[in-house]
Amino acid sequence: MKKEAPLHALASYLPDGTFDQVMAFLLQYKVHLTITRERQSILGDYRHPDGNGKGHRISINGSLNRYSFLITLLHEIAHLTTFNKYANRVPAHGKEWKQEFSIILRDFVGKGYLPHDVEQAVRQSMNNPAASSCADENLMRVLRNYDDRKETHFLVEQLPLHQLFKTKDGRIFRKGERIRKRYRCEEVASKRIYLFSPVYEVEVLN
Repeated sequence: MKKEAPLHALASYLPDGTFDQVMAFLLQYKVHLTITRERQSILGDYRHPDGNGKGHRISINGSLNRYSFLITLLHEIAHLTTFNKYANRVPAHGKEWKQEFSIILRDFVGKGYLPHDVEQAVRQSMNNPAASSCADENLMRVLRNYDDRKETHFLVEQLPLHQLFKTKDGRIFRKGERIRKRYRCEEVASKRIYLFSPVYEVEVLN
C-alpha cells in the first residue's frame, strides 16, 4: 500500500537539517515522491518519465530509519540525474551513476547532519558506491544501529553455526558455513541451499 506524502511531512522522515536540500532536488526535477510500507525486496525505486505524461517518480520505504531513508532517497535521485544526462544508454549502477551518487552525497557530509559512524561509512562508500545500501555491508551494519531494536532479530553473520532462523516470508533455514562473501543456509522444508548476505536480518528461532 502506498501513500502520497505531503511535502512538509517529508521532514519527519529525514535527519534534522536535510529537508531544504532534499526539497531542492524534488522541486527542481518535479519528482512525484511516494512513501510506501516496508517492501522486502527493495528499499527504494526510481521510474523515469514515460509517454503517458508521468514525470520522475521515486518511492521509498517509510519504515527506514532517518539516515537509511536519506541515503536511499539520494541513491534514487542519483538514478534520476543519471537518466537526465544519459537516458538509457548506460548501466543502471555503472560508473556514471556512481559518479552522480558520489557528487550528491558530498553535499550531505561534513555538515553535522549524520552521526559520526554513519558519516564515516558514507565517506568510505562515496569512493565506490554499491548498487544498493544493502550491498554496502559496512554501511548497512552502521545504519542498522539506528533501527528500532527487535529482541529476536539479528544479522545472519551474528548467528552461531547451525542456528535455525526465519526470514520475513516465513521460511525457516539452518545457518551453514561461510562461502566467500555469503553464508550457505539450508531451507528446512525443502532441503534446498540458499546463499545469504552476512547483513541480512532474520528472526532467530529457539
